[in-house]
Amino acid sequence: MNVKKMTNYTNKVKARELWKTLYLCAKESPTRRFHALYDKIYRPDILWEAWQRVRRKKGSGGIDGQTIQEIVEDYGEKKFLNELYLELKDKKYHPSPVLRTYIPKDDGKKRPLGIPTIKDRVVQMATKLVIEPIFEADFNDCSFGFRPKKNAHQAMAKIRKASKKSFWVVDVDIQGYFDNINQEKLMKLVEQRINDRRVLKLIRKWLDAGVMEEGNVRNPVTGTPQGGVISPLLANIYLNTMDQLWEKKFNHLGEIIRYADDFVIMCKTKQQALESIRVIQAIMGKLDLSLNTKKSKLINIWNDIDGFDFLGFHNRKLPIRRKGRPTLYVMSHFPKREAMKRMRAKIKAFTEPRGKLQLDIRELVDGLNRRLQGFKNYYLISSIAKKWLKRIDWYVLKRLALFNNKKRQRNNLQGHMDEVTNQVKHSLVKLAD
Repeated sequence: MNVKKMTNYTNKVKARELWKTLYLCAKESPTRRFHALYDKIYRPDILWEAWQRVRRKKGSGGIDGQTIQEIVEDYGEKKFLNELYLELKDKKYHPSPVLRTYIPKDDGKKRPLGIPTIKDRVVQMATKLVIEPIFEADFNDCSFGFRPKKNAHQAMAKIRKASKKSFWVVDVDIQGYFDNINQEKLMKLVEQRINDRRVLKLIRKWLDAGVMEEGNVRNPVTGTPQGGVISPLLANIYLNTMDQLWEKKFNHLGEIIRYADDFVIMCKTKQQALESIRVIQAIMGKLDLSLNTKKSKLINIWNDIDGFDFLGFHNRKLPIRRKGRPTLYVMSHFPKREAMKRMRAKIKAFTEPRGKLQLDIRELVDGLNRRLQGFKNYYLISSIAKKWLKRIDWYVLKRLALFNNKKRQRNNLQGHMDEVTNQVKHSLVKLAD
């Protein structure tokens, strides 16, 4: 093992030990407030681990234009981190406004995304490494988004289990959640666990840093900037109030399954579901949030007539017919319509450019596989999903046949599907396999 790998491993172990120590301390004492945390944020091993995580995630630069590649190849990682260490230690660190950009949503609208500078991302990641375990000790099991060892598949498994006794689903959408978080209430929730004024001041600086859009900087009085490393943790802290209140007073109405700001409530009866809606509206009012009435729904999942979308999946009870016995309806998950459409669009965008014609078909397959493997890992969580993913498999072969025809200047698509299949059958990732 070379020196750099050894350094990375050592720092990762130290960061993990700190995480575990803080988590156990917080778990042991639910009312404890931590007051000596700031010096841990600029610890060299924590900064190095934070930098490694930011580097692995890649991403573009913020308003200063500095990129990860420039830091690695030109500026120097050690110089970058040493300067950051001194800025934090001497309390001279000041975050820059985040660069506002927009990404398309399934409904045709655009979602705002904030891109912090690389420097701000590293400090946010270091802060997250230090304060996350403290709040993790308080988070409920109903929350699955942006948490260590939690993922969307676990949320789907919980929906599957709850659906055995639940026949009504309240599908909740919060109106502009990240943009409407009350910053003062958020800071009070953070202060319930953190008493280090330097850390609190650091978080406040990020909330006040502002957003640069079209060359102008504005300072929103509500919300956390989407795209910031620390934002998902802050968002979970804010909604953990709802999770805990529901668990203590309203869990008899139904079971909440939440992933960041998306959540559903699984209820046994329609009456419980309607009461759940009233309770959630009241809780949202206390948090200065509101429900998106156009997207929030009440769904009956007794049979296969209706279902609901959650985390990219369409969830619906499908029938299992048993000879001589009543039909059994079992919760199934498969890609929602918009996800299928988006998958096809990505495949087409990758295979269509004429510049790709210089590639051998197997080279094109290698590039496709990197995209297809991600689709497969996420959506193939049940045998039912294979039926939908086979449609994408067929579409991939169609796009490869079109590519092959263009390359060889031929027009007969159907006649060459089998030829392409034979060429790539051993190297192409099949989603439905």
